[in-house]
Amino acid sequence: MTTLAERLGHSPDDRLLIVTAHDLGSSHAANTGVYQALRDGIATSASLMVAAPWARVAAAEYRGEDVGVQLTLNAEYEAYRWGPITHAGSLVDGDGGFPHTPAELWDHADLDEVRRECRTQIERAIIWGFDVSHLDSHLGALHMRPEFFDIYLDMAIDFRLPIRLPSEGSQRTAGFPMRELAADEGILFPDHLEVVPGRGVGSRKVIGHVLADLQPGVTEIYLHPATDTPELRAIGPDWANRVDDLHMATHDTDLQALVARSGATLISYRQLRDVQRAG
Repeated sequence: MTTLAERLGHSPDDRLLIVTAHDLGSSHAANTGVYQALRDGIATSASLMVAAPWARVAAAEYRGEDVGVQLTLNAEYEAYRWGPITHAGSLVDGDGGFPHTPAELWDHADLDEVRRECRTQIERAIIWGFDVSHLDSHLGALHMRPEFFDIYLDMAIDFRLPIRLPSEGSQRTAGFPMRELAADEGILFPDHLEVVPGRGVGSRKVIGHVLADLQPGVTEIYLHPATDTPELRAIGPDWANRVDDLHMATHDTDLQALVARSGATLISYRQLRDVQRAG
C-alpha cells in the first residue's frame, strides 16, 4: 500500500513534520502570536476558531497562510465565553456560551444542531476569505464519540479536506475505528499526532522527545502561541505557557536545531489537501 509520505512525493522512510499553531481567533494575543509563529517562526499550519471573539479580526489579517478550521463546540474558560454562531439552543450552557467540556456537550447537544453549527463555521471561514486547508476539533469534542465523529467525517467529505485525528492509542480508547473510517472515504490525516498534555515547559520536553525519536511518515505537533498582553493574562491561568510556546516557535534556536537533527522535512496541511483532492 502506498504510504502518505509517498503520496506527498517522498520516500516511505522520510520524516515529515507539521507544526500547527492552535487557537487563532480566540484572542488578540493569540492572533498576533499565531501569525508571528507562521510568518517568522517554525509553525507551518494554524487552526481558526471561527466562533471565538477575535476570529473576524484574524480574517482581516490573513495573508494566505495555511489555516484550517478548528471546529469549536466548547468554551473552556470560566469567565471568557463564546457560543454557537447558529444560536443553537442545545449548544449553550447556563452562561449562554458553549459547554465547558466535551462531556457536557455530549450529554446535551442535538446532533442536527451540531451538524449545522460545524457547516456554518466552515462556510463562514470561506466567506471571510480563508483558503481552508484542513479541519480539526477543539478539545477533541468530535473525535471520541462515534455519532459526533460521523459529523466530523461528513464535513471532511463535503468540503474535501484532510483532518486531524488522534493516534492509534486514543482510537482504542474511543472504541471505534475512526482512522479506518476516514481512510475508507479517501480522507487524509497525519500518521502520528503527538499530544502535549501540558503547554509551556511541558511542550518543550515532549516536543524534544518527539523530535529525538521522530518516526517515518507524517507527524503533527502543536503549540498555542500568544503574545504577552494584559488581555491574555486576564483570560486564564495558562497564559504563561502560551507565551512560552510563542518564544519556542519563533526564537528558540535549540528547537530549530532539534528539527534539523531529526532529519525532518517541514510540510503543511495544504499539501495533504492538494494530494487528497488530486485523488
